[in-house]
Parts: sequence; structure tokens; C-alpha cells
Amino acid sequence: MKLVLLPLTAVSMLLGATAFAPNGSPTAFVSRLASSENVLYMSTKYDYTTKYSATGSYGIEGGKPKKKDEFDPEESITAYLSAPDSVAAKSNLDGSVLVSGWVNTRERSDQFVFDLLNHEDSAFQFDKIVAFVDDMKFAKKRLLSRSARYTGLLDKLDFLEASSSGELPTLEQLSGIKHWVANVEAGDLSKVQDIAQLCKQASVENVSILLSGANGLDAAASVSAIQALDTSDTTFAVVSVGEFSEIPEGSLPYDISDFGTEEGVVPLGVTYSRDEAIRAVTDSLQLESGSNKAMTFTECASTNTTENIGARLVKGLREAGYTRPQEIDHMISKGVAAYEKAIADYKQAKWEKENPDPEKLKAEEEEREKEAAIAWKKTEQEFEERKKNEIEENARAWAKREYFRKSMGGNMGMTEEEYIESVWERAMFEGDLKYRMMHGGETDERKELAEFLDKQDKKKEIALRKAQEAMKGLVPSGDDDDDDEE
Repeated sequence: MKLVLLPLTAVSMLLGATAFAPNGSPTAFVSRLASSENVLYMSTKYDYTTKYSATGSYGIEGGKPKKKDEFDPEESITAYLSAPDSVAAKSNLDGSVLVSGWVNTRERSDQFVFDLLNHEDSAFQFDKIVAFVDDMKFAKKRLLSRSARYTGLLDKLDFLEASSSGELPTLEQLSGIKHWVANVEAGDLSKVQDIAQLCKQASVENVSILLSGANGLDAAASVSAIQALDTSDTTFAVVSVGEFSEIPEGSLPYDISDFGTEEGVVPLGVTYSRDEAIRAVTDSLQLESGSNKAMTFTECASTNTTENIGARLVKGLREAGYTRPQEIDHMISKGVAAYEKAIADYKQAKWEKENPDPEKLKAEEEEREKEAAIAWKKTEQEFEERKKNEIEENARAWAKREYFRKSMGGNMGMTEEEYIESVWERAMFEGDLKYRMMHGGETDERKELAEFLDKQDKKKEIALRKAQEAMKGLVPSGDDDDDDEE
């Protein structure tokens, strides 16, 4: 008699058998069993992470989901935006970076720019971050903070002092500097040109300039400053903004336009967040998309996403989970222009779908019919080829069986291949018959075999008659024999 225990019964007996457990502890006994190589101990803890299908519940599927390109990007910006992905950074973000134009006032420490350049999640791999300041003693007091010590900023931080207040570094002070982040206040375009000249002479590889207070600058003068940067081998980025405000970073959406154009002129009285501007200028230094770009950043006048496309796009990027560098990279590389183009393309495609061109429809229909005919011809050819191969395989199999059967009765006097060749017509008949039987075709084996044999007999008769006629032509006639005798 075989005793079979249900799983729950077996577990209950096991846990209840304290008298048989080592040290009288069922828990210890089960633990020891679980560790044994012969026992698989499985947790019965419920998994609450189960996800249900988005297309339906309880096995009931919903409607067919729309393709991504069928969504109106104006109505659903999440459908327009792709999932956040890594962005391209410059490859040479190492060595020493110089930071100028900050830590010169008692109202704030300006540590934020240094924190971003030292951020562990950024692409920056600087060995040294050099603060170029008007007063070194004052700057050290402002930057030697507890947070700077905890983040490792103090290990990289160094200081250089200007010869006089507001002056730029000398060529000697720029020795060994690969990167430069400069804050130019009051929209001073002449200082931008001076920075371009210093970069050219000192072989600085990357420079990122924050041009603050750039309200109402002349577009032609701005172009001259950009050209001064463009003539050197230094990769540059210019971020032009209005007067600074103390609004926290990321509080408002923004628009980006080309600095040096009429659209890129910052209107009078317009302000921009100081921290947001610092974020823009440091990310422009590390992002490949910021290379050799001169941009004007302005806060959106209206945060109504229905009225302002820029506000809608920035809000959509943030809701989609884009990080700040990913967000700024998207705004620089694609921005509002690409979003507006996507909206226009969708509307155009929708209109063309609702109002099709008759000539275009006719041409498309003809093309579809042509492709269908080619596909059908190709399918027929492939079918005929498969059919031919299968019939021949059947024919060879039949002929081989016949050869084996006859060879068992005595000497055949020919090889298998010679026999197959001699009965190939009958073999092909048998192969075709089997093919039709296997594929559901109509067959009448007796009748078809009789007709086939009848045709074969007629062929033999015709061949025999032709052979006899040919032989008659070769045999001399009786008259010729008589002439020879005479």
C-alpha cells in the first residue's frame, strides 16, 4: 500500500512533529531541511508586484492601441516625446577648469556653479576647479563650506586673484587651463571679445560664457562678438539672459532663440533666474549639442501651456522624467522648432488622409496591384518549384522500392540509377499520384494507371513502327540483288 500525502498535510505533519525535530524546534528542523541539497525550500510570500495588461483586464482585451505617429502631438505631448535617454557629452571634459566672474559679492556665496562643475552625475572629470576672483581671501571664506568639504569640492578647488577688480585672467594665469566658465555682467560684449582673444592665445579648448544683463543689445554687435569666438579653435557656448532674479532653478519654463538675431534680443525689463542661468551655462559646457552655439534664454511670458508652445514643451519634458541636462539638450538640439514641425506634419498628414488626391490614390492603387501581381507570380513560382521537387522525391522513392523488390528475385543486370532512369516516366506518374493523394487532390488510381499504361503501349507501338520503317530503309531491295547476279 502506497501512502500519498497532500502537500499541505505533509507540511502540517512536519511542523507539528516537534518530538522528532532536533532540539525540539520545528523551525530549526525546517531550516536545516531547507539548507539540504536534496530539499528545495520555496517561499510562499505573495508577490504584490504583479502587473496587469494595459490592453485589458481579466483576459478581456480592449481596442487596438493607436500607433505613436497617429497621436496629435499638440494634444498629447507625451506621445511626441521619446523616452529619456543618455545624451552626448564632450569627450575632453578633464584637466583644469577656470571659473571667473563669481564670488565677488557678500550677498551670496555663488557656490552653485562650483557644485555643478563637481557634480558626480555630470560628465565633468576635472582634476582642478580654479576660482578666479577679485579678492582671494574673501572668496576662500565664502567657498570653504561644510557642503564643499563633504562633496569633495575642496579637494579640487584652487584660487587665483585678479590684478584689479573686474579684470580678466592673464595669459600666465591661463597656463594649463583647458576649460573656462565665465560670467560677463551688464551685457558687456567687449569683454566677450577679450575672452575670445585670450582663449585663442592660451589654447583653451572649451569656453562657456554667461552673458547676463543682455537686455536690448544690438544684434549686429552681438554677431561681431560671436565671430570673435568663432575665429579661434576654442569650442564655445554663449548663454545670453536678462537681468538676474532670485527665482529658484526650474521654477519657470523657458524659450531658447539664436543670440545675434532680432528674435534673440532680450527685451528691456525682462529677468531670468540666476540659478537657472548657471545651470544653462554649465550644461552648455558639457553637452555636445552646446558646441559653438550662441543662445538667448528667456522665461516664458505666459505659463499657460495652451497658449505658449515653449512652456508646453518644457513642462512635458519634466513630466516625462527628463533630467535637467536631458531637458536642456532636447531644447538646444530640437526645441520648439522641431515640436512645431511635428504638429504641422501631423496636421498636413491628417488633411491629406481626409482629402486624398485622386491621382495619387490611382497611382497608389496601381502600385499596389503591381506589387500584388509580382508577389503572386513569385508565390506561384515557389509553389510550382516545391511541387516539382516533392513529386520527384516521390518518384525516386517509388523507383528505389521497385528496384529493391525486383532485385530480390535475381540478378537485375543494371544498377539502381540505371533502373531509375529506365522507369522514370512511370516513377513520375506514381510521384504525381502520391502528391495529389497527400494534398487532397482528386485521384482515381486504377483508371489513371490504366490510361497511363495505355499511353505507354501506344508509345511503344509508335516507336516500334518507326524502328521497323528505319530498318526497311537499311535492307537492300530485291531488284538490286538481281542486277548484281547478272
